[in-house]
Amino acid sequence: MRNRLKLLRVERGWTQEQLGQALGVSRQAVNALETEKHDPSLDLAYRIAVLFARPVEDIFENPHA
Repeated sequence: MRNRLKLLRVERGWTQEQLGQALGVSRQAVNALETEKHDPSLDLAYRIAVLFARPVEDIFENPHA
């Protein structure tokens, strides 16, 4: 699933570790999301959207839709 997670994280000046802590996941999980090796659960996608104060659709895009 394509996403803008890295761009949003960098705009805030956060490391992957800091973002992971804010979301309650590991740095490795953040890296897997940013490199599109792993899709977030619905719960995690929602928490990311709330953290960045954006709709889920602004952060994640399904290339097959």
